[in-house]
Amino acid sequence: MQRYFVKQRANNGRFFIDEDDYHHIVKVMRMQPGDEIICVDPDGNQAVCTLAEITDERVVADVVQWSEEHSELPISVTIASGLPKGDKLEWIIQKGTELGAHQFIPFSASRSVVKWDEKKSEKKVERWRKIAKEAAEQSHRQHVPEVVKPLSFKELLAESNKFQYKLAAFEDESRNGEVSVFSSTLNQIKPGESLLMVFGPEGGLAEQEVHILRDNGFLLCGLGPRILRTETAPLYSLAAISYHFELLR
Repeated sequence: MQRYFVKQRANNGRFFIDEDDYHHIVKVMRMQPGDEIICVDPDGNQAVCTLAEITDERVVADVVQWSEEHSELPISVTIASGLPKGDKLEWIIQKGTELGAHQFIPFSASRSVVKWDEKKSEKKVERWRKIAKEAAEQSHRQHVPEVVKPLSFKELLAESNKFQYKLAAFEDESRNGEVSVFSSTLNQIKPGESLLMVFGPEGGLAEQEVHILRDNGFLLCGLGPRILRTETAPLYSLAAISYHFELLR
């Protein structure tokens, strides 16, 4: 059953759907009155709905039954990625959404080959947010992860003060056999708390960045004995977090 994140709460048991989702329902899926969909409101409440009316501008969906299904990670995980080359960030956002990330923060790292172009920024961020929304619908999430406009390293440090736990993946820690920081941090975090994980671009985090992160309350962690690519490390981490908090409980 198709899932749609609606912009407003139900009004007298009805949802009103327009714009891109209207186009998807009418033009792509070619649905008709009587067909069923799932609507998720801004608070994450979800309901099975029946299409009651289709006009030239909107779809009206009547609530049939509210659902108690819960599909969100019990902790809030934000992935901060040093801007990588090509479409790697799109991959991180898509797959990271499927794995339960709450937010994505791209940032300009000293080893980022890609230089952020402010002139193209609006369209780029809009595309990332669309990828997150579609991945959230596909994976039956209750919330669409936030994707913020790329930050400078200094701005990332300021943003990090909002989080209760802060980790930075550093490949030298993996080479040195460090295995305890990541797992011990997960053992400390309680449901409802927040975790920020920072990952470098191709080439990893620079030594100076590592020192600054440590001085700002980040713990450095390894992610096993193998060196992971910039697009693999966040997904490995999210999978481990899901296993720890969902499959083991």
